[in-house]
Amino acid sequence: MNILGIETSCDETGVAIYSDAGLLAHRLYSQTTLHADYGGVVPELASRDHNRVLLPLVRQALNEANLTLSQINGIAYTAGPGLIGALLVGAAFSKSLGLTQNIPTLAIHHMEGHLLAPMLEEVAPSFPFVALLVSGGHTLLVAVSGVGRYQILGETLDDAVGEAFDKTAKLLGLPYPGGAALEKLAQQGDPSRFHFPRPMLNAPGLDFSFSGLKTAVLHKVRSQADLTHQTKADIARAFEDAAIEVLCKKCIKALKNTGFSNLVIGGGVSANQTLRHQLQIAVAEQGATLFSPRPLFCTDNGAMIAYAGYLRFQAGQSDPTLAIDVYPRWSLESITIEHN
Repeated sequence: MNILGIETSCDETGVAIYSDAGLLAHRLYSQTTLHADYGGVVPELASRDHNRVLLPLVRQALNEANLTLSQINGIAYTAGPGLIGALLVGAAFSKSLGLTQNIPTLAIHHMEGHLLAPMLEEVAPSFPFVALLVSGGHTLLVAVSGVGRYQILGETLDDAVGEAFDKTAKLLGLPYPGGAALEKLAQQGDPSRFHFPRPMLNAPGLDFSFSGLKTAVLHKVRSQADLTHQTKADIARAFEDAAIEVLCKKCIKALKNTGFSNLVIGGGVSANQTLRHQLQIAVAEQGATLFSPRPLFCTDNGAMIAYAGYLRFQAGQSDPTLAIDVYPRWSLESITIEHN
């Protein structure tokens, strides 16, 4: 079975082919340069660029896999969450291709793709596990019992952690995309100079909040008479330390509450090396194991969508309708799957 995966939820166009033999092809086009002048993603520009590059990427992926369209058994595409215009480009393309080539299609939840991305690695987690999904739009802790068996344990009540990283980077005058630039700057920071609050660290439950942390950074930046490079680095370090401590301690609490011994991380923020290192230490102290995708598959990509689609097509799922439905907001708990 050969599954074509299409990802167009935000500012990266991802195309991949996953088969019984594993990942056969992977193509990714980033719009970073396109949006850099605006300091963030411009939805209309994102949609137009997806439309421009999607077909060439599909052709490249087919060539890489040495396949023709007649050998594709299913098309999996991201239907949400994400930017509605960008999602519509991928959904309309996939539905149209499927109709003309008589290939079944299937809508995939973007965060399920991130959740399953570590399964693409040579050393993959086994069910059950706790998943920490951290990106520009999401911060979720999920108990995962199997494919389609998801229970949200905690989520952000305001800003996602990736959004907080990006906004803090913007306050410090760092270039877009801000999260990676802030991580690099934080490595030069003095960890003892500033201290920021750890929101909801000791609150009951496993929910998150990052808007107060972002506001604390704003006040600190405005209070500096001279915002030197070193001061920016010290602020970046203090922000990163605060955010990562909250994420790590909530993950450990989730492992203890569930009794699971595996922790999976996914999403763009999971590429942060400091977060990975701190989680590795914290998880090992609990006798648990950390699993993460390679950095290439932390950000949005077609491979994770192709893989999620592969598992769901294997389970007999497909969407026979011609309706093009996308979901800017979509609960992960709603995408159940029947298990024999």
